[in-house]
Parts: sequence; structure tokens; C-alpha cells
Amino acid sequence: MVDSRSASSDTAATLLSQQLVPPNIVSGECPKGFPSQNVLVRLLGYTRVSTSSQDAQLQVDALSAAGVQKRDVFADVTSGSKTAIERRGMKKLLEYAQDGDTVVVWRVDRLGRSLIDVLNTVNLLRERGVQVRSISDGIDPSTSTGRLMLNMLATLAEYERELIVERVNAGIAAARANGTRFGRPLSDPVVVADKLAIAADARARGRTAEDAARLVGWSRATLYRHQQAHAARESAGM
Repeated sequence: MVDSRSASSDTAATLLSQQLVPPNIVSGECPKGFPSQNVLVRLLGYTRVSTSSQDAQLQVDALSAAGVQKRDVFADVTSGSKTAIERRGMKKLLEYAQDGDTVVVWRVDRLGRSLIDVLNTVNLLRERGVQVRSISDGIDPSTSTGRLMLNMLATLAEYERELIVERVNAGIAAARANGTRFGRPLSDPVVVADKLAIAADARARGRTAEDAARLVGWSRATLYRHQQAHAARESAGM
């Protein structure tokens, strides 16, 4: 006579062992016949190169070696003057990523054009419950070392932010005092992008649009005008 409880247990174990896990899903090891106690993690990749002449294959190969499927890699070929959220590939990634996913990059600088931009991107992903792992830099928020490196990144980004504000304000003061502009023109796309990044960070911290604009020496109307111009260029694929 067959023990019905034993038969049920064997059937359940067989069904569990036959479950198929997609190749881009990673889970911790568990005893045979038992469901994993770890949360399944979907790996998404992101690559960025500045020009079409640069080869992103090195990044793709590194992501593939880390377990990311090619179909799950989001890519951008764009100039360094665009912030992360202005890039089409990053926009698609932010729309696609879900709570519990992990975004894998070759190097953390692929996430942004500056430390501020990188940190803003990391924060945007983490607000959605998405973790970030950088292969070359060893940044993995699930480890104590990775968390330490993220904290260091935040500190450096804050330092960079202050330097940019000081540089911009010093340039404005010098131009006003001498009646001429020194260094890069204030309308230079890189300078504008720096200011927009600072303003976006201030807004993310709860500052009003007027406060964010004043922080970079603009009026609120000027801030809106530059934001609209950037959005228009992005829509046109510039």
C-alpha cells in the first residue's frame, strides 16, 4: 500500500524540479525539490557610447559574461551633453525596469555624463526598487563594499555639484564685472546641461522650480525654456 502523503510529496518535488527558469533570471541555490527562498532577480543591461564610431561590443560582452541576455540590453549612442534621462535607451530602461530587477553596467560612468548624473540615475533606479551593479568598478549595493562605494560616489557627486555652482557663479560675476565672457559661453550646451543637472537634483530634493533656477543663476522662466529646448532636441533625435 502506497503512503498517500509520500506520493503527494514526491509529485510536488517532481513538479518543482521540472519548472523552467528563464536564462536571464538568477536565484540562489536551494535544496533539491524545494522552492528557492531567494527573490528571483531579473538582470537588465545598459551600454552607452558617445559616437557611432565607438564600439559597444566590449560592454555587451562583459554584460553577457555577467549573465545578461542580449535581448535585455538597452543601448544609447549619444553625445556627452545629454543627461541620462534625456537618452532614449535609458528612458526605455526606466520604463521597463521593475521592482526587484538589477541593472548591470560595464562601468558606472556609463550611467551618466558626470558624477551628479550618475548618482541621479542610480537614485531614480533605486526609487523603483531596482538595484545597480557595475562589473568593472565592483559596485554592488547588496554588499557592504558596494554600499560604501555608492556612499563615496554620493559624496564626490556633492563635491562636484558645489564646484560646478562655484564655477558658474564665478563666470557670471566675471562677465558682469568686465563686460565680457570668459571661458565657455554661458549658452554652451555643456554648461546648460550642467545647470540643468543641478536644477534637476535640487527639484528631486524638494526645492521649488524658482529655488532650483536661482541656484544656477537663472529665472524660473529661463529654466523652463532650457528644459523645453532640451526636450525638443531629444524628440528630434539631436
